Amino acid sequence: MAYIDTYYSRTAQNKLNAAMLDGDLETPVCIIGGGLAGLSTALGLVERGGDCVLLEAEQVGWGASGRNGGFVASGFSENALTLAKKLGEVKARQLHSLTQSAYALIQTRVANTNNNICQSDKGTIVASWFNEEKTTRNTVDEINRIYNENFEFWPRAKVADNYLTKRYFDAYLKPETMRFQSLNYALHIARSAQDLGARIFENSAVKKVEKRGDTWIVHTPRGRIKADKVVYACSGYIGSLHGKLSRATLPVATYVLLTEPLGDRLESAICAPYAVSDNRFSSNYYRVVGDRQLLWGGRVSMFHPDQARLKTIMLNDLLSVYPQLKGIEGEVAWGGYMGYAKHKMPQIGRLKSGEWYCQGFGGHGMATTTMGGELVASALTIQDDTYSLFKPFGLDYVGRPFGPVITQIAYWMYQLQDAMKVARLSVRPR
Repeated sequence: MAYIDTYYSRTAQNKLNAAMLDGDLETPVCIIGGGLAGLSTALGLVERGGDCVLLEAEQVGWGASGRNGGFVASGFSENALTLAKKLGEVKARQLHSLTQSAYALIQTRVANTNNNICQSDKGTIVASWFNEEKTTRNTVDEINRIYNENFEFWPRAKVADNYLTKRYFDAYLKPETMRFQSLNYALHIARSAQDLGARIFENSAVKKVEKRGDTWIVHTPRGRIKADKVVYACSGYIGSLHGKLSRATLPVATYVLLTEPLGDRLESAICAPYAVSDNRFSSNYYRVVGDRQLLWGGRVSMFHPDQARLKTIMLNDLLSVYPQLKGIEGEVAWGGYMGYAKHKMPQIGRLKSGEWYCQGFGGHGMATTTMGGELVASALTIQDDTYSLFKPFGLDYVGRPFGPVITQIAYWMYQLQDAMKVARLSVRPR
């Protein structure tokens, strides 16, 4: 199936040359899923001298890996300070450092890619929707102390000078974040893995996986893979392929809009070069791309509006923050599934002998998928057990098949809580 219409598919370069699996093959490792988790595992394996086959049901980067906001940063979907309270600062810092290493590895991997992947400027602003300066300052101080980050507090006057909206109060800058064309990055990782010997097959949906003695048999419509080990890296697109992993994965739909070119109108709203997210549960995130266009993301839903309706929904969200842009049009809007675990942390580990999984990266997957791929690849090649740090985050049942309904109700409740918090803190217009 061709890539859906998105900013990423419109600007993709040098698409992959990968055939459908036709016939039977043998390999030490079979990876199921051609998103960034599976591709990072494949590249990590062949970089360490391993051999693997990767099977993708559609095209590499077809799912969440090629449809997201393109924010690359350390950390997890779970709140950093919440994680420190749950695990203790030492263990939380150890996990966080793995994402920092993954961020550095991504920088190395894109160092010579002719700027068709990364934007040249860095940094993300996390804007507070709430009038609570002390809380924002404390967040910055604690994250810097616990995790050795260098976040910078922005007082509301500085925020107001750079982001011309009445919605934001204080904020903080995360200077070590990148923004990239995530589909181009996925294609780059796939080609890099191919160059080192990984065999990648597209349009090769896995229909069944079975164990025969010490061998895994992976069935596709026109061929089979015999493997010593199998790695599931499907996340939100796993469907019913594996009972235990499927029941522990909640596919959550989220949406992104690409506006028309804004020209000089952009300065009526945004005067800083940074990407932006806010600190609500139902947050928006956005950045400037292409011909002075806004890539605007947000929402969590179980519904799938048509193109016209989705453009309207996302434009209304944008205009609620920047009403001065009224009248602009959306070029294209799209949705995709993120795979969430109940605990909002990655699920990385082994089930039975030779059966591995790397999934559940939620809305914070650009660096963590690289981390997960490295951990699994290292475990498979040199028996490194660092992946076991994620053992506390198990395969908790997420309520399927009722999970999406539960998620939608929870999202509405969080929206209500956000609104009540705003009212309680007495938002005052500037």
